[in-house]
Amino acid sequence: MLPRVELSDEEDLSTMLTNEMKTLIRNHSAGMVATVNADGTPAVSPKATFLILSDIQLVFSNIRSPNTVQNIKDRPNVEVCFIDLVLRKSARITGRAKYIEKNEADPELVGKFEQAYGDYLDAMSGFVMIDVMESEMIFSPAYDLGISEDELLESNMNKLNSIYQIDLS
Repeated sequence: MLPRVELSDEEDLSTMLTNEMKTLIRNHSAGMVATVNADGTPAVSPKATFLILSDIQLVFSNIRSPNTVQNIKDRPNVEVCFIDLVLRKSARITGRAKYIEKNEADPELVGKFEQAYGDYLDAMSGFVMIDVMESEMIFSPAYDLGISEDELLESNMNKLNSIYQIDLS
C-alpha cells in the first residue's frame, strides 16, 4: 500500500492541493523543483514525471537527477512550481520530500508510473515522494488589470504560434 499522510486538525486547506491546482499539475506536469545545495545555494531542476497521489502528496521519478536526489536526502525541504504559461497562472507547492529506490518502492506506485510514463520506466531508478506542507495558486498581474483568461489564452497562443510557426490546420 502507498504511504499516506494524514492532516491534523490544525492544518487547513492551504496544505492541500485544490481541484484547480490538480488540474494545472495534470495539464502541465513538468514542475520546477527547488532544493538546497550543501553550500546553502538554491538548486532548481525541471522534473516532468509528476503524479498526484492525493490532496496532500505528489511524487516524481528519478531518471537523471543525482544532485536533486542528494539534496533531498540531505535536506528534504522542497518547493515545486507548476506553470501554465498560456493562462499565466501557477501552483506553488512547498513540502518535505523523501527518496525511495525503485527496488524498494511499493509495486502499486511502480504500476502508476508504468501506466503514466511506461516508456521511461526502465530509466527510472527511484521516486521522490513529496508531502505537501503548503500550497498556493499564483496569478499574473494581468488578471489584476482586468485581462480575462480568454484574452490571455488568445494573446499567448498567438505569441507561441508566431514563435514556433506551426500550422495546426
